[in-house]
Amino acid sequence: MSFLGYPRPDGSVGTRNYVLVIPQGLIAKSIGDFVAGVRTIQTVDHGSGRTANDRECIARVLIGLGRNPNVASVIVHAASPGVGYPELKTERLADEIAAGGKRVEVIDPARDGGVYGAIAKGIRLARMMVYEASKLRRVEVGNEHFCLGVKCGYSDTTSGIAGNPAVGYLFDKIVGAGGTCFFGETTEIIGAEHVLAKRAANPQAAKAILDAVAHREALAKSTGLDIRTINPVPANIKGGLSSLEEKSLGAIHKAGTSTIQGVLQYGERPKGKGLYFVDCWMGSLSIFAGYAAAGSNLVMFQLGGGGLAGRDLMEGCPSIVAPFLWCTANPNTFKMAQDNIDFYSGTVITDGEDPQEAGERLYRTVIDIASGTLSRSETLLHTDPIDLSLEEPRF
Repeated sequence: MSFLGYPRPDGSVGTRNYVLVIPQGLIAKSIGDFVAGVRTIQTVDHGSGRTANDRECIARVLIGLGRNPNVASVIVHAASPGVGYPELKTERLADEIAAGGKRVEVIDPARDGGVYGAIAKGIRLARMMVYEASKLRRVEVGNEHFCLGVKCGYSDTTSGIAGNPAVGYLFDKIVGAGGTCFFGETTEIIGAEHVLAKRAANPQAAKAILDAVAHREALAKSTGLDIRTINPVPANIKGGLSSLEEKSLGAIHKAGTSTIQGVLQYGERPKGKGLYFVDCWMGSLSIFAGYAAAGSNLVMFQLGGGGLAGRDLMEGCPSIVAPFLWCTANPNTFKMAQDNIDFYSGTVITDGEDPQEAGERLYRTVIDIASGTLSRSETLLHTDPIDLSLEEPRF
């Protein structure tokens, strides 16, 4: 089992070959608008008024995106309001990314002729970085170099019956080959956490899974709400789900059957290979930036049908630097958004296909995209700003 990728100095392998400019802001956007092959994060948060823990989370995401194997080189600029905080200092971001062996350049309006001068310098640097990256060639590598993250959402009965089991087969195949897989959203496992804890590699990992759920439930109760009575949301109920436990038992199918090595925080990189649970909130598409920061070189959204009416999925890659795939098993969703869906497993329901057969088709689709074929989302330039998963109050 193999794909065609770009080997990096730290031993990882990319499925894409970008130049990244961080953090967000006018300078980053201007360089990205002017130079082909450049990516940058768009976020509504730069750290001002955030706690030290949340600023550390922002830094973890920015550094992780810079270290992502899909990134050939990085430009860090010093114009963001957040760079005054110790956690987000330009030098820290640049040094930790460069430690992986990549070329990293710093631009600073205070030294480079103001904002206009910094933009001009950044464009010159980015052009040469893109040119250098274009000389790299894909080579065949084993799936032990593959790192995949998945989320499910708008869940309905098709998710647990067909869509998530197909993803679970893919996860087992990648992990079995020595690769790494992430699944997350703590509210999506409430009621099924005991099932996952039994699959933990050790007692510490099992406890971390149970503790993550207990913490989320306690947070909900601190507001006067019981999350088990307000989730599933109306769209999930419309899709045929009757309880949070039922929703969760269907959701965890996407994690396959492999041993869970541990629990990661948002944007945290694993210390080894295998399957990991990511403790984070269920907010829209922000989880994919966290997966990319953790090292995912490809990410997927397994989509149900609840609440989808009126959405056309015209969304670029919220993972910033990783190919983003839409998958569904819902026939109505597929019919409504056929131009945007990369993989359809509803044949398990309509044609009697075995979920493992669907999973094998999904595997071939994923390897094809990992090797260079564009996902549907990659053909779009627009991506909404990313609302990072930050835990603490803003002051």
